[in-house]
Amino acid sequence: MTTVYLVRHAKALDRHAWVEPDELRPLSKAGLRQAEALATHLDDGTLSRLVSSPHARCTQTLEPLSARLGAPIEVADELAEGASGRGALELVRSLAVDGPLVACSHGDVLLDALAELRAAGVTLGGPLECKKGSTWALELDAGSFGRGRYLKPPATDKAEAS
Repeated sequence: MTTVYLVRHAKALDRHAWVEPDELRPLSKAGLRQAEALATHLDDGTLSRLVSSPHARCTQTLEPLSARLGAPIEVADELAEGASGRGALELVRSLAVDGPLVACSHGDVLLDALAELRAAGVTLGGPLECKKGSTWALELDAGSFGRGRYLKPPATDKAEAS
């Protein structure tokens, strides 16, 4: 059995106030604190891979974990905003053959992936939501997804401040 962690990126700067391409929009100060907390929260000593949407807010979410593990962040378009949940699930299924991994994506992709899993009969414990900085821990056994459970965003001292 392998665990796959699907993470929604941490809090980013306001989409409407950002004037550059959205792919470059970084984490806010609160998001940077969330990313630091996620690194501690997710480092269970078994992770073999980190993969991320190419959007800056996703790669930045995994940077503290990458530094902690000494592991590179791989970038995959299957996790980019607007991608299909099915494609994201196929990607993590194929990459998880090497062991437990963390994949960082966007709310739309993760909600679509959760809908795919539920339609396939996978038991999902917790609300079907993906708050920024939250994680879904999915069990993968012989290429099939088993149960999944929702992990709230980790607590930070100033989680609501930007």
